[in-house]
Amino acid sequence: MLLRGRVWKFGANVDTDAIIPARYLNTSEPQALARHCMEDLDPGFAQKVRPGDIIVAGANFGCGSSREHAPVAIKAAGIACVIASSFARIFFRNAINIGLPILICPEAAQAIAQGDEVEVDLVSGSIRDLTSGVSFQAQRYPEFMLRIIEAGGLVEKVRKDLSARGAIG
Repeated sequence: MLLRGRVWKFGANVDTDAIIPARYLNTSEPQALARHCMEDLDPGFAQKVRPGDIIVAGANFGCGSSREHAPVAIKAAGIACVIASSFARIFFRNAINIGLPILICPEAAQAIAQGDEVEVDLVSGSIRDLTSGVSFQAQRYPEFMLRIIEAGGLVEKVRKDLSARGAIG
């Protein structure tokens, strides 16, 4: 699974309130959330982001509350994946559950710059900054997690598995 996109760079400790401000939590509709994604950090983000773009951030990305709205807003905004030095544990789980690829790679998070063009191979965990020519190696996904991401999330994976077994039509 190969991804390629332009980088949006954020710092450390980006919390779920910065990803999707609490004032918009009166909906769980993905496109409505996407319109306000990252707006307190970058007011024009939702209007400027393009499908396939990639977020690169520092440590503890997605800290704060356990709201599932945050990875939903990021995915619905068109972000193909998030690369960070580290992720808050519950954000990590929520992202995988909805099929949003996230990669842990402190070296890439530090070196990659805003606006760089990046290519990510989710199977191998390799990250190439096409702008600088530098490559990085993220932690690879275990096979079962890669299958969840490829299916589009945990619910979709279960549906496909049940359908393949003839359990649902």
